[in-house]
Amino acid sequence: MSVKSLIINPGSTSTKIGVFEDEQLLFDETLRHPTEEISKYASIIDQKDFRKEIIVNFLKEKGVDIQSFDVIVGRGGLLKPIPSGTYAVTDELLADLKVGVQGQHASNLGGILAREIGDEIGVPSYIVDPVVVDELTPVARISGMPELPRRVIFHALNQKAVARRYAKEQGVKYEDLNLIVIHMGGGVSVGAHVKGKVVDVNNILDGEGAFSPERAGTVPVGDLIKLCFSGKYTEKEIYKKVCGNGGYNGYLGTNDARTVEKRAREGDELAQVVLDAFYYQIAKDAGAMATVMDGKVDQIILTGGIAYSALTKERLTKKLGWIAPITVYPGEDELLALAQGALRVMNGEEPAGKY
Repeated sequence: MSVKSLIINPGSTSTKIGVFEDEQLLFDETLRHPTEEISKYASIIDQKDFRKEIIVNFLKEKGVDIQSFDVIVGRGGLLKPIPSGTYAVTDELLADLKVGVQGQHASNLGGILAREIGDEIGVPSYIVDPVVVDELTPVARISGMPELPRRVIFHALNQKAVARRYAKEQGVKYEDLNLIVIHMGGGVSVGAHVKGKVVDVNNILDGEGAFSPERAGTVPVGDLIKLCFSGKYTEKEIYKKVCGNGGYNGYLGTNDARTVEKRAREGDELAQVVLDAFYYQIAKDAGAMATVMDGKVDQIILTGGIAYSALTKERLTKKLGWIAPITVYPGEDELLALAQGALRVMNGEEPAGKY
């Protein structure tokens, strides 16, 4: 018997929804929320009823009976660190999404909306592989400063989804593979997947690893400290330099990777050196992850929006192809990944995680 699912993936100014029958997408839509509308609400949680009404009304317009769903799945938010998996939206998990135990983000609304709609129609609600998935080994958690243990926030949903996709296409278990997965979007995360667990990965939110279109990545710590106490910037302004205005934005005033490639191709020397540095830093991070696996890497996977670029594949293959073969899964099909996570639990392939 097929499983019909409603998938909810909230962003800062939009809510993506998808309707699936098993793994087949029946339709999807990005519901846009004008900034002036969003700005009426004092907090993320205050947007819940507004977004829910838009979702429900859209489904009515499409002629979809909301009672026809077997499961509601939301994008997981900034919860406490948890292992990878699909989690039922329990009362405890719901409470942590509402309070924002690691911060307020639009993705927190995914599980909240899933639970509310699921309860109303009497079906289960889940989240899948939120950004706080943490499977680091104890040795990977050591930073060098006892007060600051390494923690991770990364593209867990897409990294796990493409890793499982590769394993399925090869006819092997994800848990039997060693993979390096490189997600390249507004942020860049490079993960070491060892036998089904991401045992090391950079924290893309707070500045670690390669720079990206919007993030500074790892920067010289001593100079950053001096900048913080220079009196020139507020704490908020410094953080924006690290997350938002770093990387391509900082050097070139754009976060569009296609624009950077075009400028480099047309002879912009700064764009060229920044682009070269982008590939250089990603390759360094991937090389480091290979050492985590003692060099026993089965495959390197490139994913995220920037993986659509032929130049990106060419440059990273040149730098990393000696480590392992490279597979490219461009984009990030998050709606499908969320549907697949719920299906694995609904079909008994894996148990739901306990939050």
